[in-house]
Amino acid sequence: MKYLISLALCLLLGACAAHPPLPTQAPSLELPQQLHVLREQAGQRQDWLLVIQREDHRLRWSLLDLLGIPQARQLLDGQQWQADGLLPPNPAARELFAAVLFALTPAAQLQQLYPGARQQAQRRWLGERWQVNYRASHGFDLNLDQGLSYQVDPMPSEHTP
Repeated sequence: MKYLISLALCLLLGACAAHPPLPTQAPSLELPQQLHVLREQAGQRQDWLLVIQREDHRLRWSLLDLLGIPQARQLLDGQQWQADGLLPPNPAARELFAAVLFALTPAAQLQQLYPGARQQAQRRWLGERWQVNYRASHGFDLNLDQGLSYQVDPMPSEHTP
């Protein structure tokens, strides 16, 4: 019995430690946003659509495949992620959402909202966890732990000729 309790506590502590960093308060973002996300790891590639919307004082994050099938949906309410809908928990998507929020944070707010962050020219990073490289096309590349990378680009606006 003691062994099971110890194991449960270790798993609980590990789950808590795995939560991605969040800003001390929500940054000023131009919303809604639709982003094309290309995920690459070990030669495997996946394309997704990421939609970020404001809902009252919360941010709704929806990750869809190219057929429009939801892959992950979360609400960010201050410092708390909440499930949105019936999709199972997706820690990898939550990490992606938090890293994109970090990347989209305006440079003028970065040090206030992420005290441990560093920025230099077209690059910013948060320790070894996240590295962001901004491209001239208003997109950026995210490099995360374990060789995982994302290429993120804004979707063309419907009003663009």
